[in-house]
Amino acid sequence: MSSVSLTFPDGNVREFPKGVTAEQVAESISNSLKKKAVAGKVNGALYDLTRSIDADASIEIVVQDSEDGLEIMRHSCAHLLAQALRRIYPDVKLGIGPVIKNGFYYDVEMEHSLSKEDFPKIEKEMKKIVSENLPIVRKEVSRSEAIDLFKKLDDHLKLELIRDLPEDATITIYSQGDYVDLCRGPHLPSTGKIKAFKLMNVSGAYWRGDSDNEMLQRIYGVAFLKQKDLDAHLHFLEEAAKRDHRKLGKQLELFMFSEEAPGMPFYLPNGQIIRTELENFSRELQRQVDYDEVRTPLMMNQRLWENSGHWDHYHENMYFTKVDDVNYALKPMNCPGHMLIYKDDLHSYRDLPIRIAEFGQVHRHELSGALNGMLRVRTFCQDDAHIFVRPDQIESEIKNIFQLISKIYQTFGFEYTVELSTMPEDHMGSLEMWQQAEAGLKRVLEAINQPYTINAGDGAFYGPKIDFHIKDAIGREHQCATIQLDYQMPEKFDLTYVDENNEKVRPVVIHRAVYGSLDRFFAILIEHFAGAFPTWLAPTQVEVIPVADVHIDHVKKLVTDLKKVGIRAHADLRGEKLGYKIRDVQTHKIPYALVIGDQEIAQNAVNVRKYGQQETNTVAYDEFKANILAEIKNRVTKVPQA
Repeated sequence: MSSVSLTFPDGNVREFPKGVTAEQVAESISNSLKKKAVAGKVNGALYDLTRSIDADASIEIVVQDSEDGLEIMRHSCAHLLAQALRRIYPDVKLGIGPVIKNGFYYDVEMEHSLSKEDFPKIEKEMKKIVSENLPIVRKEVSRSEAIDLFKKLDDHLKLELIRDLPEDATITIYSQGDYVDLCRGPHLPSTGKIKAFKLMNVSGAYWRGDSDNEMLQRIYGVAFLKQKDLDAHLHFLEEAAKRDHRKLGKQLELFMFSEEAPGMPFYLPNGQIIRTELENFSRELQRQVDYDEVRTPLMMNQRLWENSGHWDHYHENMYFTKVDDVNYALKPMNCPGHMLIYKDDLHSYRDLPIRIAEFGQVHRHELSGALNGMLRVRTFCQDDAHIFVRPDQIESEIKNIFQLISKIYQTFGFEYTVELSTMPEDHMGSLEMWQQAEAGLKRVLEAINQPYTINAGDGAFYGPKIDFHIKDAIGREHQCATIQLDYQMPEKFDLTYVDENNEKVRPVVIHRAVYGSLDRFFAILIEHFAGAFPTWLAPTQVEVIPVADVHIDHVKKLVTDLKKVGIRAHADLRGEKLGYKIRDVQTHKIPYALVIGDQEIAQNAVNVRKYGQQETNTVAYDEFKANILAEIKNRVTKVPQA
């Protein structure tokens, strides 16, 4: 009998009979590994546990609690859903059922319009199939066999998929009991290995993502290896729903949208206060490290964008207009305007670095289906800065940017990770320039001992970048800050400075943003703090409530005094009951409520209730005022807990 040589991850090579399966290989190592195994990875490709291996190869046994094993389980869960649907709704036609983050979905065509009320019945049938522990069997078939099979099932969706497969494609079907499906696999060895799952929602989806095709029903589900992991995920979703910035934005009167300007936020007074505080916080820190703030036009000549390279790489996302028969564009980025500012004057090597910062409003066209509250909009404020440096200043300047970013993120309680994004396919400039820029960023990251991962091919079209990913209170990651090293724009705009040899040479440009999109960062903060902003950010910092009408004059005096020292205070003088007013303070997540009655007036004190706390505390008014002023000045921020 002929044999095959299999190379294991540790480099060990063993001989096995030709046609050996991953299951048999696992058993040859240990019975415990055989029990844990769900697939094999042969030359990097996932194989079903019972699929034969007919040539020399590298092999790795895939266990269920690995990343690959979890994905295979979720794929099998999609088939589990489809089988349950076929049992309950015999007319169902099956589209596709891929794995997605945390779960799966299946697109189906059927007469019955599914809703969440149907889920318990479907889940019950899915659990029944799991208990049947049906073997999941892979079979290679010819094109004609596949067509005959799905003609008998009267499933035109699968027949269309088969027709569109390449002529030389290997066609595989998977069966489990009375259910058969067209699929590349791999799958678990049996339905009994499927663990914890739950159906989540149903929506419409065009067949194969084409709006010219029919609308199908898409059923989403999540799946995990353990019930406790599923429970944790469901709790996470519940918490995320509570924190949804769109819901809280309305509740707290922060922003609004209108059909008159789709995807373009309107900041309401409360939201504008927070936005101003965010800008002022950044301004204060930037002034300390010698940034100059500028303002550039919203609209500039189209030829500027052609020269900068944005036209070739970005024009589909830009808005255009015509003035006096000249084409103009709303700026999607601030960079070209800053290049013009630098070029407007002569510079010596002694002048560098020159740091130009702007809270610049930009416009980018997003498809209507991609819009998502403040997280994805068509106009937003970008906290851009462009730093013009000599080559010998790159490392020190990027170190300074890291310090600035760290200080801002630490204030909000954000931890971050870093990735280096390298040259994309659609890039500008020579390979040598890109290699030089990427090497420069790597040197800086290594010099400051900053751990990082490589995100290949995701750099900006003009240069590689360092992207910062922050983690919010419930563990979600968001890409916000960025540092980009650019040798291209100085060439495009013919930027120079006079060096120590009295010769004109090119500066290097560092693009830098901390918040990224101020609007998106605002949305992240709303969800991070669940709307309960730290005192220094809160639109109303103190709500002052009289116990009765006789206390109104004193309350008005307190509010006037608080406002004079810069505290955002408000008096609730409505003719509502005291309990209602106190609950309203909690609903609007105001940091402090002060209740004023006879005793407080007599003692020149305030009865203080802090947001989220039941107990109250009576303190001297001057003490309260001093404490809250210190809290605001120091931007005290308690890291929120989920």
